[in-house]
Amino acid sequence: MGINTERDIEANLQIGPTDQAMVRIFVAAGDAEIPMDFEPEEAEEIAEEIRAAAAAARKMKGRR
Repeated sequence: MGINTERDIEANLQIGPTDQAMVRIFVAAGDAEIPMDFEPEEAEEIAEEIRAAAAAARKMKGRR
């Protein structure tokens, strides 16, 4: 399984601050729950990576 492997799995994604001054990305799918906590600086790096991936995807979409 990789980034380009499609799956028919429904998941819920929540992102928000915790009471411990962390940023939590919480993924729930079926019986699985995955809480991932990040320092604010790490969360900003992740956000930059998401923006870069979105920009790259837009460029690919234009080539199709």
